[in-house]
Amino acid sequence: MTVTGNDRAAALRALHVPGSPLVLPNVWDAASARIVEAAGFPVVATGSAAVARVLGYADGHETPVEEMLAAIARIARAVGVPVTADIERGYGLEPAELVERLAATGAVGCNLEDSDPGTGSMLDPEEQAGFLAAVRAAATGAGIDLVVNARVDTFLHGEGTPGERVADALARGRRYLEAGADCVYPLWVTDADLIRTLAGEMGGPINVLFRPGTPSLQELAALGVARVSFGPGLHRAVQELTERMVADVADGRSPYPPREG
Repeated sequence: MTVTGNDRAAALRALHVPGSPLVLPNVWDAASARIVEAAGFPVVATGSAAVARVLGYADGHETPVEEMLAAIARIARAVGVPVTADIERGYGLEPAELVERLAATGAVGCNLEDSDPGTGSMLDPEEQAGFLAAVRAAATGAGIDLVVNARVDTFLHGEGTPGERVADALARGRRYLEAGADCVYPLWVTDADLIRTLAGEMGGPINVLFRPGTPSLQELAALGVARVSFGPGLHRAVQELTERMVADVADGRSPYPPREG
């Protein structure tokens, strides 16, 4: 039986279960994607910041869209599980072209953020909802099932008290779900009580970024989280290890730790 892109999208969507989250160690190339698949993870997710750095660019829409999409395509070809791609805010593509070109890579899901990649300023939520609705309409019109993870950057770029930011994140996230998003991604939230409130009151599955200070994976599950991403964290750790190893070589030392046995 042939597995289609829409089959993979349906499988990806079904894995967003509050209390039993889909865990995504974000990847940056085909090799890291294969490592994640071999470890038994049912989905591979790209991280825009890590992919951008691998390609020689800074994060924040600095990567030419052709290069980003080519990198996503290489990752999707390398694995047999569904791939969801972090595509920032779509690299300036109109919704129909964005959907068509993303589907051509083999990816069946995407992250779309609601802050301006250049300035970091928050976009008007109605403008973002309109964009998400247009993406959903374009996908539906083309017969493409696309899993949309709507990033909410209130905790990253927003203003106000924690309570005000939660209120804004809920208002934005609910509106994005109405517009056709499948999941809401309140980036940078780490407080357990705030996460519990977001998960309990959003009205749809939420994604949390796992980083220092975030509750454990088990705690995030208990808080009702449906998806956990690692963003650029793993790639950053690999880069730091590489820097230390190269420094050892430059100093005339072996970069390899002694092995036991």
